[in-house]
Amino acid sequence: MSGRGKKPAVAGKYEAAQKKNKSAKAGLQFPVGRIYRLLRNGNYTSRVSPGAAIYLAAVLEYLSAEIMELAGSAAWENKKSRIAPRHIQLAVRNDDELNKLFSSVTIAQGGVMPNIHSQLLPKRTGSDAASSEH
Repeated sequence: MSGRGKKPAVAGKYEAAQKKNKSAKAGLQFPVGRIYRLLRNGNYTSRVSPGAAIYLAAVLEYLSAEIMELAGSAAWENKKSRIAPRHIQLAVRNDDELNKLFSSVTIAQGGVMPNIHSQLLPKRTGSDAASSEH
């Protein structure tokens, strides 16, 4: 026997004796342990604090949640129940801060933003301008 999955000697204390992973301790969904391992093995620096992995996981989780919320709204506006790359593109490009963060990113299958240059729009006549003022 390997000894893994063994119940503790005291009966009734099985739930309390189970291990809690780093993500659960930090209250996150993103894998803190995996991010810590990738930071250590990535040769970014000689030493990596475990707090750095928790902070990075929290930031990545927040950004993902923000993008998914906006993309879900974009999908709902287009009467779709599934988020497509097009919805992510619309969400990112319509948000000022996310657009700045993702300024050099190309989203595959995202398409382009709908935009008609003002010079290509038809000219307004005098009667159109007068009717819009009233």
